[in-house]
Amino acid sequence: MRLRLPLAVLLAAPLLASAGAGQVPAAADDPGALATSYVALGDSYSSGTGTRDYLADGTDCQRSARAYPSLLAAARGWSLNLRACSGATIGDVTSTQLSALGAATDRVTVSVGGNDAGFADVLTECALPAWASDCDAAVDGAQAYVAGTLPGALSTLYGRIRAAAPDARVTVVGYPRVFMGEDCDAGTFFSPAEQTRLNRTAEELNDRLSAAASARGFAFADPTSAFTGHAVCDDVEWLNGLSNPVSESYHPNVAGHRDGYAPLVGGVTPTSADVAAARASEDALAAQQRRHAEQDARIEPKPFTAPDLTSPAVRRAARAAGVDLSDPKSVRRADRRYSWEQERAWRTQR
Repeated sequence: MRLRLPLAVLLAAPLLASAGAGQVPAAADDPGALATSYVALGDSYSSGTGTRDYLADGTDCQRSARAYPSLLAAARGWSLNLRACSGATIGDVTSTQLSALGAATDRVTVSVGGNDAGFADVLTECALPAWASDCDAAVDGAQAYVAGTLPGALSTLYGRIRAAAPDARVTVVGYPRVFMGEDCDAGTFFSPAEQTRLNRTAEELNDRLSAAASARGFAFADPTSAFTGHAVCDDVEWLNGLSNPVSESYHPNVAGHRDGYAPLVGGVTPTSADVAAARASEDALAAQQRRHAEQDARIEPKPFTAPDLTSPAVRRAARAAGVDLSDPKSVRRADRRYSWEQERAWRTQR
C-alpha cells in the first residue's frame, strides 16, 4: 500500500532538504526509499493553463495541482518541482527553470516550442474572419520557424537538460491536434482548411520535438492519438475552445490532463484518491514556487486574443470587403466566400 504524507509533513523543512532543493516531497512506493525526484519544465501545456484552478504562487504562470505533473506525482509518489510556466519559451526554460535540475533529479518532463513558433499569435490571426485576416501567412511563418530555427534551439536546450541532470529519465511532451474540422464557437471563424493547416503545424512541431528528443536519448510523448476524438468541438472535449477568461482557450482542460496527458506521460490514469492527494498539495506547491516569483516575472504571457469585430482594423477590412458588421449573416457569408477563395489560392500555389 502506498503511504501518503499529511500536508503538515509535506511542508516540513527537513524533508524538503532531503527531497532536493525546492521540491515538494511525496511518499515513495517503497517506504524505505527516497522519493523519486521529479522536475516538470516547460510552458502552459505542463503548468496547467486551461484547468481553471491555479496556485496562489504570486506569478502569472497558471500552475495547477490539476495539471498532469501534479497528478503523476500524487499517483506515483514522486517529489515534484513544478517549474513549468505559461508563456515560457525555450529561452525562458533555459534562464528560469533549468536551475531546478541537479545530479539527484530522477525524472524530467519538458514541453516547450509552441510559444517560440508563435502559436498564440497564429491562432489569434486565424480566428478572425477570412476577409479580415491572413491566416496562411501566419501559418507559413510558424512552419518556417519550426523547420528552420527550432531544431537547433531544441538540441541546445536538451543538451543543457542532460548536463544538468545526467542520470534523469527525460520525457519530451508534445502538443495535440487542437481541431477536428468544425468550429462550433460563435465568436471564432476557423475554416475547415485553416484547421487542417493548424493541425498539420502541430504535427510538424511534434516531428521536430521527437527527432531532437531521440538524438539526446530522451523519450517522446506524442498526444496526437490520445486526443483524437477529444479536440475542440468534439463531443467529449479535452481541449478548451474559446473560453472565458480567454487565457483558458485552446489548452487542455481537467479531463485532458487527467485522462489524456497523465496516462501518456506517466503510464497511469489518476484515481479520485490521486486527484484528491494532488489537490491537498496545493499549498505546498504554491509555497515552493512563490520563492521563484521574481524570476518567473521575466516570462511574458502569450495569450490568444479573441476576434474583436469592432476594432478599427476589422472595420476597415469590412468596408473593403463590403461586409455589414451589424448583420451576422453578412459576416459569415463573406467569411465562407473568402475562406474558399483563400483555400483555392493556397492549393494553386502549392
